[in-house]
Amino acid sequence: MRPLASVCLAGGLLISTTHIQAAGNPTEGRAVFENLCADCHTITPGKNKRGPALGGVVGRAAGTVKNYRYSEAIAKAGITWTPDRLARYITAPKTDLPGTKMRMLEKPTPQEVEDLIAWLQQNK
Repeated sequence: MRPLASVCLAGGLLISTTHIQAAGNPTEGRAVFENLCADCHTITPGKNKRGPALGGVVGRAAGTVKNYRYSEAIAKAGITWTPDRLARYITAPKTDLPGTKMRMLEKPTPQEVEDLIAWLQQNK
């Protein structure tokens, strides 16, 4: 019985830690956006730049911002931008969705990705 209790406790701690880590810091996320994303994206709906506007991106189907011409890779991806899905894409867009137009000039750290997503979640 003890080994099972240890496994359950360890699993519970892992889930709790993952949840805390996934929350990110939205204040830091805004700085990440300004440093790594703002040259190509805006948060304001309807104000596309080289990349689509990212206001409301969390929970949105990929390739659906009006008046933005997406790559075929994004347009046909059939995905919804969940926090986990965004994290994979932001970390390595060309590997995650080959054929995408998005490129990262500087690779964000895992913490920067978490913070950025926390900030994006607040900007609906």
